[in-house]
Amino acid sequence: MYPRDVPIATQAPQTSPLTPTHDQIVVLYVTVVYAVVIFGIWNIPVARTLINPLKLFTIGWHEFCHIVAAVLTGGTISSVTIDPNLGGATIVEGGHPPIILAAGYVGSSVFGGAFILAGFDSLVAKILSFVLGLGLITPLVLVRDKLTILLTLFYEGLLVGFWFIGHAQALRWYCLFVGVMNTFYVIWDLTDDKFFRKANDSDCTQFNLMFPRISAHVWACFWIMFQTGVCISFLFIGIVSFKVRYDPFVGRKTYSVHLAIDRRNEHASK
Repeated sequence: MYPRDVPIATQAPQTSPLTPTHDQIVVLYVTVVYAVVIFGIWNIPVARTLINPLKLFTIGWHEFCHIVAAVLTGGTISSVTIDPNLGGATIVEGGHPPIILAAGYVGSSVFGGAFILAGFDSLVAKILSFVLGLGLITPLVLVRDKLTILLTLFYEGLLVGFWFIGHAQALRWYCLFVGVMNTFYVIWDLTDDKFFRKANDSDCTQFNLMFPRISAHVWACFWIMFQTGVCISFLFIGIVSFKVRYDPFVGRKTYSVHLAIDRRNEHASK
């Protein structure tokens, strides 16, 4: 017989690993909003200037992926261009052209996916903030525009400040924004090509030149679906990997753990 004052533990309800928590649902909604907002800002003439540092960071990583693929396939880098208005371009001699060209979108997608994971966890955001901080400063070696330099310092200031706001919760949203911008780089690349007629063609146009039988529109659809799939995959990884909730009484994140207790071990003396 159990004493009346002894509570009996019950097994915590089991939920699917793919079922998002309330906090994770917010991340999913914000990801969609960010994609729409970035599409607008990237294509509005005045507003697009305000995100030049983030554009340089995104374009710079994209071109870096081309460079790495070129070196690994035995190519030689002739020149590299990184410009927020003209876009990026990496001129390569030798190597394996299809792999070098594909590396740009693939690398941007995976890199952006890592930053999307930062939207689920502040620790991941803190780690990637060092990558972002270094990536924002590096292009300044080639930049001479004073406004872009000032904006870069502003974004660096935000990066540092967000470390100390709400236990680095603001840093999560900053990294998520950068993640969405990188993951869907093919869309921004195409809009620059279509609306602003940038000097450096998009990679989809380059694929069309490399494989004339497949139109640039088909390549665009393929890469958009590819990057959308990568984004969704990383969102699922974030949902499964970071099952956390925010405890307002403790003031910090706590990891949810399901405990299965065997009643046979709960014996009470008569």
